[in-house]
Amino acid sequence: MDPPPGETLMRALELLYALGALNDRGELTKLGRRMAEFPVDPMLSKAIISSEDYSCTDEVLTIISMLSESSSLFYRPKDKKLHADQARQNFVRAGGDHFTLLNVWEQWAETNYSQQFCYEQFLQFKSLSRARDIRDQLAGLCERVEVVVQGNPNSNDITPVQKALTAGYFYNTAQLQKSGDSYRTLKTNHTVYIHPSSSLFQHQPPVKNVLYYELVMTSKSYMRQLMEIKPAWLLEGVYPDNFARYSRADHGLTVAPHYFKPADLDQLATGDKKMPKVVGASSAAPS
Repeated sequence: MDPPPGETLMRALELLYALGALNDRGELTKLGRRMAEFPVDPMLSKAIISSEDYSCTDEVLTIISMLSESSSLFYRPKDKKLHADQARQNFVRAGGDHFTLLNVWEQWAETNYSQQFCYEQFLQFKSLSRARDIRDQLAGLCERVEVVVQGNPNSNDITPVQKALTAGYFYNTAQLQKSGDSYRTLKTNHTVYIHPSSSLFQHQPPVKNVLYYELVMTSKSYMRQLMEIKPAWLLEGVYPDNFARYSRADHGLTVAPHYFKPADLDQLATGDKKMPKVVGASSAAPS
C-alpha cells in the first residue's frame, strides 16, 4: 500500500489543529480524545461536542445522522414527479437544507417511524432507518464522553444549532461572488455552485454566506446540503461560560482559532457591501 501524499497529510493535520484536536506540538488534546470516541468525520464529532454548550445536542445528532443518508433520502418516481417534488418542498424550512432534514426526521418521529409515512412522502424508509440507527449509536457515545443530550429550549431560534454545526464545519464555508450565481470558498478561493437539489438553489435574494456538507465534482464543483451562516460566527467565542473546563490549548476560545483571523472577517465585511442586485429589487439607492 502506497503512503498518502505529504500534502494530504499536512491538510489533515491543519484541519485537526484548527478543530482543536491537536495542540501546537501535534499532540492529541483533551478535546481531541473526546472527538476520537466518535467513529465519524472529525468535523462532525467537533459539532456534536460543541452542541452541548449551545444546548442543542438533540437536534445536532439528528442532523448529522440525516446528513449521512441525505443523498438517498428522497426518491422521485417518473410517473409522480410533481407529487414527489411537492412533498419534498413541503419539508423545506428556513435556514437551509440541514433544517429541512431535521424537519423530515421530526415529522417521521411523530408518526412513530411509520413506513407508510415514508411511502406517502416519497422518502426512502431504509435510508431513514439507517439514519435512526446511526443516531442511536451516536447518542450512546455521547453518554460515554459525558456530553449531555438535550434539545434546543427555543425551537423557533435555530441560531444555536447553526453555531454548533459551524464549530465543526467552518472549513466548508463560502461567500457569494459579485456575479450572484456562484460562490468562492473562504480560504481556498475555489469557485463553487449550489447543487440544484438544495433548498437554497435560486433562492431570492441569494444567501450571502453558506456552510456546506460536501462538494460534488461533476461539470462544476457543487455544494450539497447547505446552511446559511453569519461570518461573525467564525471568530465568535464559543465557550465563554465554561472557560474553566478547557484550556486554550485544549479547545480554543473561538470556533476556528487557528483558521480564521480578523483580516478574513474584514474581507467578508467589505464583500457584503458589493453584493449583486436582486432581480425585481428597486434600483434606487438609499439617500
